[in-house]
Amino acid sequence: MSFKLLTTNPIRRGVLTLPHGKVQTPFFMPIATRGAVKSLAADDVKKLGAEIILSNTYHLLQRPGLEFLKKHGGLHGFMGWPKPILTDSGGFQVFSLSKYRKITPEGVTFQSEIDGRKIFLSPEKVVDAQFAIGSDIMMVLDVCSPWPCTHKDADEGLNITLDWARRSKVHFDKIVKRKKLTKKNRPLIFGIAQGSLYKDLRKKSIAELTKLGFDGYGIGGVAPKKKITEFVKWCTELLPVDKPRYLMGVGRPEDIVEAVAVGVDMFDCVIPTREARHGSLFIKTSMPKITESVKKLFYTTAHIKKELYTHDMKPLDPHCSCLTCTTTTRSYLRHLFVTREALFMRLASIHNLAFYLNMMRELQTTTMSSRMK
Repeated sequence: MSFKLLTTNPIRRGVLTLPHGKVQTPFFMPIATRGAVKSLAADDVKKLGAEIILSNTYHLLQRPGLEFLKKHGGLHGFMGWPKPILTDSGGFQVFSLSKYRKITPEGVTFQSEIDGRKIFLSPEKVVDAQFAIGSDIMMVLDVCSPWPCTHKDADEGLNITLDWARRSKVHFDKIVKRKKLTKKNRPLIFGIAQGSLYKDLRKKSIAELTKLGFDGYGIGGVAPKKKITEFVKWCTELLPVDKPRYLMGVGRPEDIVEAVAVGVDMFDCVIPTREARHGSLFIKTSMPKITESVKKLFYTTAHIKKELYTHDMKPLDPHCSCLTCTTTTRSYLRHLFVTREALFMRLASIHNLAFYLNMMRELQTTTMSSRMK
């Protein structure tokens, strides 16, 4: 495994080598929370050119379960996905399922939202689970503080996160040694920078995490949209240059462009598929310009249920070569949406993911073009 930076001037561009293949950076990961990108087959996602997907440890250990995945060759074999997989640790569920969990220094106890049973996640158990899943990139268990929150609460959550990060790394290293894995065949493990919107806490977080020597670093937390680029920039200015940076759960197309401009390499978000299912489809209007502050959007959003699309026989986006745009019309897509045909979800998700993945390829090309100039 390695992360090779091809250029940092003016924008970072690199290649991440993982057990299941290489990934060009910057990149976007489609969300396959429970082992599937909603409404799409693994082959659909592969044909779109995705080089890596994201799944969630917390949800997978509930269903189908870790013993099941071990028996059937891990998540790659089970879902038929041959390329890399990053697994989130369940840290976001610490935030999003706050009514169903209790945090202690030892770990997190959840009451399953599925059947009510108790689920305990420790940093060590999360690492074990991700080995069972067959993850290419493992995220450590962390505490994602809500916003707004006080400095005291953010610091308390950060201290737990740092302790869990240390325990995770120690346990990971023990397993790597026991399994006799090498740098060529082992997965990567990422620490997660927390600290809410407090600059001193972000600095503390990154200083302690880098001492532990993780393979890469996630930038976690919850923040208002207008503050995202500011706190991300705090982090990227402190993080090691030679390690990949992952902005977790962000975001809209313009958020991604702004984050690339300040040095982020990796992204994931539910927006493209969630918006697709609700009838909001992205249409490119210009090339994305890499800047810390996107003033003018490079896309429009077609709300396909609107009557203006009833007799519109044009492709959704005439400049897009995805299955949806080359085989259907706006009128037909509206018909599928208003009649609640399941086919709509597939076609809409294919297009919105194509939009995101094409955007990332354009950003990669822009960075290389800038270097050559």
